[in-house]
Amino acid sequence: MSWLSSVRNALSFVVPATKETPDNLWHKCKGCGTMVFTKEWEENLSVCPSCDHHGRIGPAARFEQLLDAGSVTVLSAPSAPEDPLKFRDSKRYSDRLKAARAETGEQDAFINARGTIKGQRVVIGVQDFAFMGGSMGQAVGEAFIQGVETAIADRAPFIVFTASGGARMQEGILSLMQMPRSTVAIQMLHDAGLPYIVVLTDPTSGGVMAAYAMLGDIHIAEPRATLAFTGRRVIENTIREKLPDDFQTSEYYLEHGLIDMVVHRKELRDQLATVIGYLCAERKAA
Repeated sequence: MSWLSSVRNALSFVVPATKETPDNLWHKCKGCGTMVFTKEWEENLSVCPSCDHHGRIGPAARFEQLLDAGSVTVLSAPSAPEDPLKFRDSKRYSDRLKAARAETGEQDAFINARGTIKGQRVVIGVQDFAFMGGSMGQAVGEAFIQGVETAIADRAPFIVFTASGGARMQEGILSLMQMPRSTVAIQMLHDAGLPYIVVLTDPTSGGVMAAYAMLGDIHIAEPRATLAFTGRRVIENTIREKLPDDFQTSEYYLEHGLIDMVVHRKELRDQLATVIGYLCAERKAA
């Protein structure tokens, strides 16, 4: 054994192993590419402190940010048929569902909770883009109706946070049937004299955009969210024109009168409390 090998063997006993940096210590902003401490990112409501990019968040974070502490009751997911068409592409649909549930810890892409915002009763439904792109299938339709029925029973507004790529192709026509079902449910809210408030988040598109996402009494959007029924390229090829750079953004929709306001996530709780106060003033007086 050479003297160099002897030294290396000796050093291996006295030099401690390098401690690896945890994988979740940093978060890379998808808006500007800045590396932000994960703790700072979460404390800033998943909004980049450099460029103000609003990151995608799930139901648990929404409920925590918006509802009064101690008032949150997450509703159990309603039952819905699984894999009704026995669909298979590169993977079986049942396997995709199992993987999405394992990754998110949720039963499907739409979760409801009841609680209060500054003392005002509400029911909130949140669509989770992390669960198969927030796609709308029978389970999402059942959860939406559950939220409406709960709001009617509680005599409370129903607030929906949309985030979806559209209908779930693995359920075919059954997924598209959730569009008229949700429309009828919204009419039930109106018949009960209760507000339906939609908060559009990034991204909201496809069948969801064509259904309950644009049927609210009030439409609020987070800054620079992508809002679209179909893709930019499809539209440009159809009309044979170049679209504006900000086309299909929250700000474009606001400028053209398609939504009521664009609200920063830090101000969203206060704004919702104000809107609910206005819309429910007559009912409270009665």
